[in-house]
Amino acid sequence: MDLILQTFRDRIAAANADGKPLRIVGGGSKDWFGNTLAGEPFDVSAYRGIVHYDPTELVITARCGTPLAEVEAVLAENGQMLAFEPPHFGEYATLGGTIACGLSGPRRQAAGSARDFVLGAALMDAKGEVLHFGGQVMKNVAGYDVSRLLTGSLGMLGLILDVSVKVLPRPAAERSLEFAMTETEAIAQLNHWAGQPLPITASAWHDGQLRLRLSGAAAAVDAACRKLGGDELADAAAFWRGLREQTHAFFDTPTLWRLSLPSVTPPIVLPGAQWIEWGGAQRWLKSDASATDIRAAAERAGGHATLFRGGDKAGGVFHPLAPAVLKVHRNLKIAFDPRGIFNPGRLVQGL
Repeated sequence: MDLILQTFRDRIAAANADGKPLRIVGGGSKDWFGNTLAGEPFDVSAYRGIVHYDPTELVITARCGTPLAEVEAVLAENGQMLAFEPPHFGEYATLGGTIACGLSGPRRQAAGSARDFVLGAALMDAKGEVLHFGGQVMKNVAGYDVSRLLTGSLGMLGLILDVSVKVLPRPAAERSLEFAMTETEAIAQLNHWAGQPLPITASAWHDGQLRLRLSGAAAAVDAACRKLGGDELADAAAFWRGLREQTHAFFDTPTLWRLSLPSVTPPIVLPGAQWIEWGGAQRWLKSDASATDIRAAAERAGGHATLFRGGDKAGGVFHPLAPAVLKVHRNLKIAFDPRGIFNPGRLVQGL
């Protein structure tokens, strides 16, 4: 592995000398995510393998090129999981790319986001130096932790070499229910249930049907099912996996927006079709409405909108940043990558 790290250093040094930016590539499963790709491909997939894993510690540390499927398989053998249920979007997904993109799946509404589970990380910066942040146990994570800042950074600050992630036991029981109701009824019901001690770990509304997943101790799940009613969801595992990986027919669209909103937000009136997740807080939209109209609607509701897949990226896929926030991003980029060689513009245009 030392030889691989030296190869990385040499490549970074050459990029600095030539002024040629690098585009960090692991498995390439999420190359479509973020702003337009730029820079010469910098393949880091060879840096792979699980560095440390003791199931009793509920933490796994692995290198950036480690296939996500490999990590999940090892955890499954020990009855554990990545609780934020990250999407793969292809068979070549890596742990490093998963953290760099910061995407979470259906269980995020109950367990938390990818950022919430990152305990520590090693980063190779623009000088080729290896910097360590955080640790491998919860007590080491305090104050302003750069390892969590790296989550969702899309490689703009440097190369994530390895990452330590908190894991959780798989639930003893899971059942899924479905209910027929309107969008307005579903939003109201989801927020009502959120205030009750119910083991809801995923929710999805689309086209007049609300689906719930309940997870936990068998007795608690059974009691919740009796209280909620509804019908048992057939082939539930396939349904939630299809939602995580966006293989349902709804997501087969040239342009997909993701709206992040307060969960109580009433139905957003925009042309097209919507799919609601995370108790009402995440809303997928396939629409031919303009980016201006979509973002204005999200802002009026107190949220923001991301051009998640497809569409015209010329104006930027992420919601425009407030001047003060943009300044923070710029200062971080200058501090970690002063010559701007890592993934230029992928997260913030111009950086």
